[in-house]
Formats: sequence, structure tokens, C-alpha cells
Amino acid sequence: MVSWSTEPFIAVSFNYRIGALGFLPSSLSAKEGVLNLGLKDQILLFEWVKENAAAFGGDPDNITLFGLSAGAHSIGHHLLHYKESVAPLFNRVIIESGAPTSRAVRPYDAPIHEEQFKGFLAAAGVPSDIPENEIIPFLRTLPSETVQQAQTEIFDKYNPSLKWAFQPVIDGDIIPRPPLETWRSGKWHKVPIMTGFQRNEGSLYVDKTMSKSEEFVHFFRELLPLLSEEDLQTIDELYPDPAKVPNSPYKEDRDGVGPQYKRIEAAYGHYAYVAPARQTAEFASSDIPVYLYQWAAVSTLLNGAQHADNARYEVCDPKVLAISENQAKLARALNSYVTSFITRGDPNAASNSEGSPEWEAYRKDSPKALVFGLGNEELIGGGLGRTATLVDDEWGRKESEFWWSRVDLSQQ
Repeated sequence: MVSWSTEPFIAVSFNYRIGALGFLPSSLSAKEGVLNLGLKDQILLFEWVKENAAAFGGDPDNITLFGLSAGAHSIGHHLLHYKESVAPLFNRVIIESGAPTSRAVRPYDAPIHEEQFKGFLAAAGVPSDIPENEIIPFLRTLPSETVQQAQTEIFDKYNPSLKWAFQPVIDGDIIPRPPLETWRSGKWHKVPIMTGFQRNEGSLYVDKTMSKSEEFVHFFRELLPLLSEEDLQTIDELYPDPAKVPNSPYKEDRDGVGPQYKRIEAAYGHYAYVAPARQTAEFASSDIPVYLYQWAAVSTLLNGAQHADNARYEVCDPKVLAISENQAKLARALNSYVTSFITRGDPNAASNSEGSPEWEAYRKDSPKALVFGLGNEELIGGGLGRTATLVDDEWGRKESEFWWSRVDLSQQ
């Protein structure tokens, strides 16, 4: 990414604790001061960069946070981690396929977290009769392999759903309250934002063999138990059942997948990624510039424009550039917009040799999105499509508005 930028910048990557080492919520974890350690690791990195950027030729007053998926969720939490009279450690953010309102963000002592904590202790071999104040010290003595095996066992047990283990939680500090409440309060860091999603975010996470209408309904009953029967009916109408509606846009014609796959992929993708990213734009755009994108270039027949597909393009991966001039053009255009935002805070500031359009900031009264690879099915033998197209932000919008109205159900 750096080498293709028209203006120089310094990229800093790092490791932070994940899984049980970074996110092990429970009442005991709160008492021991070990909640959201992964987020605390990230803050230490931000502080280090701020303090040392100049020594490497960087600008401590021109720092961009950049994250994809779980990294994007984390950046969303840092964006909302606001304290009066405390300046942020960054100047702008790029939040790709994630948001602070994505998935579930519960209190640290939510029943599901206590249940998973007990399961993890058992899987890690912590004696059941050990005094409470010795549990965390005991965990610290375990080999990392033991911790990893135990966390994998628990994660797999609750995967995939809102019950995913080892996630950031409301701790009264970094995440002081449900993220939706923080958005509504207006107390968050007002810095420019670039955010967006893929058009087939759900394809990596749902059952491709789903065949029955009842399975579709059961999926959402399990995912969001607090959904009412009326809610489930609304979901059924938003995503017309191809088994009952002859002209449903979710009618499946691909080999190797169940007749409900296209439908469940769209619904879960909208719920988990599309709606939250768009919600960030809705809340933030009244105060600061927000640039919303959609990634539509299809990479595989079954997965479509899948989660994280854009990452290879924005860094100008040599393997992508070697595919064809059309794919290389798409990569160079995305890289130009992203690196321009990183260096100047404006995706349009750098000269764009690909002739791509000006990326208009999102406005609630006239929402726009820049779509990359619209109609591009070259990798599955189809058309070349368009490199970048500015459109009214209407794709999946009605569905997003429904999911916005149900975000509170994910925070309980």
C-alpha cells in the first residue's frame, strides 16, 4: 500500500492479545482488572506512535487508524471512547466491514459471558475447588498452548452467532455504555471517517447448504432470541422466501448450495456488517466528513464479493495486479482513494490516474456511496464492470433500516 501512494506515509502494524488472552469477560475478570486487555494493548500502541512518530520522520498530528473486520470493530470502540478535555490519539479512522454497533456488545457480567468463562476454566483444567482469588493467577501459569486449546473449544461451541466468545464488552471505561447509546449522546471523537462493506459479507459465515424455510427462521431465532414474531415476519417479507415467492430475488440457481443460501447470506450480511457500517455514516455525517463505500467486485461464484475481498486490492497485492489490467486498475483506484485519505484526510486530494469520480461525503439528506467493481464478474468469467461509481446509497437500505431498529436487541 505504502509504495503505491502518491504521498509518503509510515505504516505501523502490531500484535495485540485476542481470544481469552485479550477478551475474557466475567465478574471476576472485572474484579481483577483484566477486561478488554486487547483494546488496552491497542491504546498502548496508539500512545507509542503518538510519542515516537517524529523520531521516524512521521507527523504525530497526522495519524490514521485503519482496521478491517474485528480490527474495524475495535477502532469503532476507540472512536466512541470519549472523555471530556482529552484529545484523541488519532486524526481520522478507516473502519472496513465493521462498526462499534456490529454484533453483540454486552455488559461484562452478562449471563452468556459468565457461562463461557466457567466453560473456559473447565476446558483449561482449572481446579473447581480453587479459591476465586487464585483463579486468574493460576491461568497465568498455564502454557499458552493450553489456553489456546481451551479457547478454541469454547469459541467453536458458540460459533457462529451473537454468542461468539471472547469479545469486547461494556467495561465502564473504554466501552462505558452500549455503543448505540454513545452514538446517540453525541460524545465521541469528531474525526473524519472512511467506512464501508462488501456486498456479500455473509457468505463466509452462513450454512451454504441451507435448504428449508424453517432453517432460515430458526437461524434468526437463535441469533437474536429477543426478536418478536412480528420481527420474524418482517424479516420474512424483507427477504422473500424463494420457496414461496416465485419472483424472489433470492431464488438460487447455483450448483452446490441449498435453495435458502442466497437468502440467508444476504440477511446475515446486512445484519452483521452492512447495516452497522451504514449506521456509522448515519450517526457521524452530521458532524464530520464520512466517506461510505461498497465493494461489489465478485471474487468467486459461491462467495460473491465476500468479506475482506477489498483488502488485497487496496494494498495493490502483486497477485491481483498480475491477473489483468482491469483488476490492476481497480486496485490502483482503491489504493489512490485510501492513501489520499490517510495522508490528507480527503480521498480526493491525490491525483487519480484512473479517471475515477470524486467521492462525495455521505449526507443524511442525500446519502451517497462509492461502489468499487460494480458489475465486475471477470474472475468468474463475466463482465469487467466499472472501476468506481458514485451512487445514491439505496442498495440494501430498506433492510438496513430494519436492522438499525433492532440494534438494542444485540446489546442484551
